[in-house]
Amino acid sequence: MSKIKLRKKFLIQRKNNFNSSNINFSLLNKILKKFKIIKTKRIGAYYPINYEIECFKIIKKLEILGHKISLPVINKKNKMDFFEWSFDNPLRVGKFGIPVPHNTKKVYPDVLLVPLVAFDRYNFRLGYGGGYYDRYIKKISNIKKIITIGLAFSFQKIYKIPINETDEKLDFILTEK
Repeated sequence: MSKIKLRKKFLIQRKNNFNSSNINFSLLNKILKKFKIIKTKRIGAYYPINYEIECFKIIKKLEILGHKISLPVINKKNKMDFFEWSFDNPLRVGKFGIPVPHNTKKVYPDVLLVPLVAFDRYNFRLGYGGGYYDRYIKKISNIKKIITIGLAFSFQKIYKIPINETDEKLDFILTEK
């Protein structure tokens, strides 16, 4: 099945099966401990939209533990960067109607929490089709070591995502189960 058909299928499936399940923080914390990601590390997160799995509970816990949180902003040149944000700070409406930080301090996360439409057993993801996360992961990987963690519902898993040379594999995918 093509990426376009898969995307359409899984966006409908996600909408129809959406629930308020969350990622188990202890699973994420095990990964962070394994890679010695301790306090004051930068965590790139996302603002959940379109029935994406909730991530605010875990990023709130990460912030309480001393990690610095950042959210993505798409600029006028259609490039994505991450900017510092805290739950104490307001957000503004950005491109595509997604809330983004007011902060202008660009950061390079140590850990990137990635939303997705579908994923496979090889840790490849299917996104919305804009390539923003693939380009960002490639760009930041040339700057520093980063751990990429996809967050999804378990029903978003399929056997194999059709991939091309621009698709970036994630290090981990966590689900609610």
